[in-house]
Amino acid sequence: MQQNDLTSMPAQRPAGCPFDPPAELAGIRDQHPVARMTYPDGHRGWLVTGHAQARAVLGDSRFTSRYERMHYPFPGLTGEIPPAPPGDLAGMDAPEHTRFRRLLAGKFTVRRMRQLTARTEEVAAEHLDAMERRGPDVDLVEAFAFPVPAVMICELLGVPYADREFFKSQVAVLTGQGAAPEEQFAAYAAVQDYLRDLVRAKRAEPTDDVLGDLTGSDLTDEELSGVGTFLLGAGLDTTATMLALGTFALLSHPAQLAALRDDPGLADSAVEELLRYLTIAHTAVRAALEDVEVDGQVIKAGESVAVALQAANRDPARFPAPDDLDVHRRAAGQLAFGHGIHQCLGQQLARVEMRVAFPALLTRFPTLRLAVPPEEVPLRHGTSIHGVRSLPVTWDV
Repeated sequence: MQQNDLTSMPAQRPAGCPFDPPAELAGIRDQHPVARMTYPDGHRGWLVTGHAQARAVLGDSRFTSRYERMHYPFPGLTGEIPPAPPGDLAGMDAPEHTRFRRLLAGKFTVRRMRQLTARTEEVAAEHLDAMERRGPDVDLVEAFAFPVPAVMICELLGVPYADREFFKSQVAVLTGQGAAPEEQFAAYAAVQDYLRDLVRAKRAEPTDDVLGDLTGSDLTDEELSGVGTFLLGAGLDTTATMLALGTFALLSHPAQLAALRDDPGLADSAVEELLRYLTIAHTAVRAALEDVEVDGQVIKAGESVAVALQAANRDPARFPAPDDLDVHRRAAGQLAFGHGIHQCLGQQLARVEMRVAFPALLTRFPTLRLAVPPEEVPLRHGTSIHGVRSLPVTWDV
């Protein structure tokens, strides 16, 4: 394969393998972990598939995260990308990014998130109780995977949980579940309008939550509502997707499920392994601010780089037998949360929720299984987050 052979970003997952990345990525990674690729808008940029090379790009400040500087590697958004709205940390560089990150970092520390473990256990138990009362044959997304992180992120931010259905519908649009770009922008505006009113209320009467705390900072109402929108979008859909797709993966690997169910002490390693194995946020994009050499290839200033995190997390140079799901594996260094200054701010909260939720679900329902054949589980296609639209499950009563 020559460096100029890539005419598109591989996106088709193998038939019958809902957890695996597109098969072409492995071949590209083996031959050219930093490869030339033509983007849908005609831009000649790059595709990075190797683990070491992905870390190099994501950790280098000579690559920008600003949306308006980059080209999108998938069809559907070929025009100019607007700059990040106020509060969207993913589309900022230092020093603007540093200003926001510094204000938020102390609210998402490992210690503070671990303090939420007891509350997460309560919330998980409440929804498992409701599942048990309802009886077999439920959609796990609706009954458990979505509401657990929804309660946690809404309580953390100080958003009334009664508004969860509104946020669910808007987040679904924001993450691209069949929505056109203009629909995504409209959903963002709707969420921000709601949060702008909430911020004003918290300024008038501060509350003990993240948004309430931040009313004492120098953030404007627009910036603060933008931060809320960003955190809701980042902290709700991703964790809900991991809980649903992770359960699907465990049900499809009975020996791994049994190991975790029988030894909840494996929760830490199982969560890291599921994050690596699934890599639901599968692609990151950067653009070079100056000429940068990566793995012997010179990426010119202005050229975009698509970082295939899903391929990097399956790199055999970093993870032996990478296509196997092994809950005993020490998957340290997995890139599901990214790397560098833009590494996911809420990763510790997500870990707490998953470490609690998976063992609780499997212990409560030891006979849990799919209620439909695996091939009938509806997947989300063409979105920035890979997952399932629903997960029909059942169990013995």
